[in-house]
Amino acid sequence: MPKTIQLKRVVVTGLGAVSPLGNNVADSWNNLMSGVSGAGPITKFDASGFKTRFACEVKGFDTLSYFDAKEARRLDIFSHYSIAAADEAFRDANLNIAEFDKTRAGVIWSSSVGGMPTMDEQIIDYASHRGKPRFSPFLVPKIITNIASGLISIRFGLMGINFCPVSACASSTNAIADAFNYIRLGKADIIITGGAESAICDSSMGGFNAMKALSERNDAPEKASRPFDKDRDGFVMGEGAAGLVLEEYEHAKARGAKIYAEVLGAGFAADAYHLTATHPEGMGAYLGMKNALEDADLKAEDVDYLNAHATSTPTGDDSEIRSIIKLFGEKPKNLSISATKSMTGHLLGAAGAIEALICVMTIKDGVIPPTINTENLDDDTPQGLDIILGKARKKSVNVAMSNTFGFGGHCAIAVFGKLR
Repeated sequence: MPKTIQLKRVVVTGLGAVSPLGNNVADSWNNLMSGVSGAGPITKFDASGFKTRFACEVKGFDTLSYFDAKEARRLDIFSHYSIAAADEAFRDANLNIAEFDKTRAGVIWSSSVGGMPTMDEQIIDYASHRGKPRFSPFLVPKIITNIASGLISIRFGLMGINFCPVSACASSTNAIADAFNYIRLGKADIIITGGAESAICDSSMGGFNAMKALSERNDAPEKASRPFDKDRDGFVMGEGAAGLVLEEYEHAKARGAKIYAEVLGAGFAADAYHLTATHPEGMGAYLGMKNALEDADLKAEDVDYLNAHATSTPTGDDSEIRSIIKLFGEKPKNLSISATKSMTGHLLGAAGAIEALICVMTIKDGVIPPTINTENLDDDTPQGLDIILGKARKKSVNVAMSNTFGFGGHCAIAVFGKLR
């Protein structure tokens, strides 16, 4: 006889963040609510010869708060951010390794490009010493995208499931969805999930410039990311990390954990259209959102808040709006939308993690962050869509949805709700 599986409930019990708006959740959230832009001139390398000379960098991050100097040198910066965000989430969840089964606790943590700055540094050094390669013995473990997941596991002694999904800018939403599914299937009690990225370096900025994907508003970087605006000209590179502790509901309740929100569902789809461009009608996005609602056993009108992927690229924002209209209609009654990349920039593989965290915080605090810089909405954007512009808005949020899309047509959607 086939085994009948009773799906478990999954809740969020811990949060952690390192972002262009702050090096913890509280600072990031407060600056987000205040409509602060994280953009400014690039300081991580000499960008004077690049078309785009600004980005949303993490500021004032103290690596030595988490590692000694020797250990820090053995890790790429994306791993530094990963450990910092995971540390905060672990502490926030009030977890004690002696009080739970470490074989049923794991890590699913993502990055889309891993240690790109380290690779740049090593290749540039190799090119300047031709015939005398001086590669670091830590090169491979510094650059591989899965290493952060392994490092978090080692740091906390978590011996359960451990891996790193990679789907470009949908990566950390896939990580969160995988963690959700493993817990609800009864395969784990606790999973630290999320993602990290630090791709503000020569090859990344140069490559995205060559694709004409980045904004070139060097004269006003803080106003460059302007989702859904007629005059948008590309995305702003961001960096950082965000972590969520997902936990089986009964397990969390038994240990008296605080619960931020419940994970209600996840959906996936593919544009099956183009290497880098989104489907003109947003078919992958529509199918992903539709699948996520079906998974959560919800209707479109149940969603109070949508954190749009909205990178501020000309084609991407248009296709997402079309997908939203197709699913929710031109005048949805309950839905409010914001595009927080207008402040954080685009964290690539970590975008889904920071935006999932934002969704959870909107549920907790009953406040929706704004979309800044957007002054003139596209003509194709229906007036009936409630896109929150300029200032945060108080609103009771029972259900929040996070959209993420990646090169290759990957679409991953996560849905969170108040604990029922």
